[in-house]
Amino acid sequence: MRSEGQVRFITISSRLQMTAAAIALAVFVIWMTSMAVAGWTQYRATADRLSLLDREAKVATATERVDAYRNDIDAVASDLVKRQEFIEDMVASLPEDVKAVQNVSDSSGEAAAMVDKVSVSIPEAGRLARIEARQLAFVEGLTRYADWRSQRAAAALKKLGLNPDSMIRNADRGAMGGPLEKLTTGAGDTIDPRFERLGLSIARMDALERGLDGVPQVAPANVQMVTSSYGYRRDPFTGVAAMHKGLDFRGPTGTPIYAASDGRISFVGRKSGYGNVVEISHGNGLMTRYAHMSKFNAKVGQTVEAGQTIGAIGSTGRSTGPHLHFEVRINNRAVNPRTFLETAPHVLEEIRRTSQLDSAS
Repeated sequence: MRSEGQVRFITISSRLQMTAAAIALAVFVIWMTSMAVAGWTQYRATADRLSLLDREAKVATATERVDAYRNDIDAVASDLVKRQEFIEDMVASLPEDVKAVQNVSDSSGEAAAMVDKVSVSIPEAGRLARIEARQLAFVEGLTRYADWRSQRAAAALKKLGLNPDSMIRNADRGAMGGPLEKLTTGAGDTIDPRFERLGLSIARMDALERGLDGVPQVAPANVQMVTSSYGYRRDPFTGVAAMHKGLDFRGPTGTPIYAASDGRISFVGRKSGYGNVVEISHGNGLMTRYAHMSKFNAKVGQTVEAGQTIGAIGSTGRSTGPHLHFEVRINNRAVNPRTFLETAPHVLEEIRRTSQLDSAS
C-alpha cells in the first residue's frame, strides 16, 4: 500500500487464506443444502397432494359406480340387454346342420332353473340372470357352429386324400410364443368349461380351414399338355426306370407360372437338377415346388394368392426343353399333384356354394 510516499506491505499467511476459503465453501454448501431441502419438501408436498386427489377421485368414481348399480340396477340390466342383442344380431342364423352336431353341452334347462331361483331370491337381479342364460346359449350355439364347420372342412380334406388330424397336429407345432396371459371368465383365474370348449372348437375350425385354403387348386400354368405324369417313367437322359415326383407342363419359354394356392414364398433360387426353383409354403406341412423356371417374380417371405404370377416357364437345370416341373409335398413327402388339381376346385366350390346357401337362408 502506498501512502504519503511510503510503501507498506501486508502479508496474509497461507494458513489464513485456507481458513477463509474453507469458511466461504462451508457457507456455500450450507446454502445449497438448505435450498435443496426446501425444494424437495415442496416437491413431496405437491406429490402427496396430487396422490391424495387421485385417490379421492378413484374412490368417488368407484362409489358412483356402486351407487349406480345399487340404485338403478334396471338401467344397468337394460344396457346389458342391448349389448347382448347387438352381439346376437351381428352373428348370422346358424345353419340347420349345426343342430345335429353332438358333444356340445346344452345349458338351457339349467339356465332356466337358475333364472327362476335368482328371480325369487333377488328380484332385482332377475334380469341379469336372464342375460347370463342368453350368453350361455349364445356360446353353446357358436360352439356348435364351429364344430359344424370343422366337420365340413375335415370331410373336404379327406376327399382330397389328406389327414385332418395330421393337419391339426402340424398347426399346433407351428412357431409361436409370447407372454402367458391366461383366459379367465370368473374369479380366481377360473374359466367356465363351456367357454373353454368354444375356444378349442374355434381353434380346430381355424386350423382345418386354413389347411383347406392352402390346398393346391389352381393350375400352375395355362397350358393344356402334361408331358410327364407323377410316378414311374423312363428317364429322358439315362433311359432307365426312375421315379418322377411331379407333373411336367410343356409350354413356350416365358409362359407365366402361377401359385397353385395361397401361401408364403419359402425359397427362391437354384437347386440341383431342378434349375431355377420357387417353393411356396401353404402351412400345415403342405408345400408346392415350381422348377426349371426362366425367371422369378417372387421373393422369399412374400405372401401370394392362388393364381398370382410367380415366374415363367424355362429349361434350366436337368431339362430337355422348356416346361414347368410342378410338385406337391406334404411334410417333405411328394404326393400326386393331379389329385389336388382335378378334385380340389370341385370340393372347394361345393363348400362355397353351401356357405352361400346357408347365408341366404
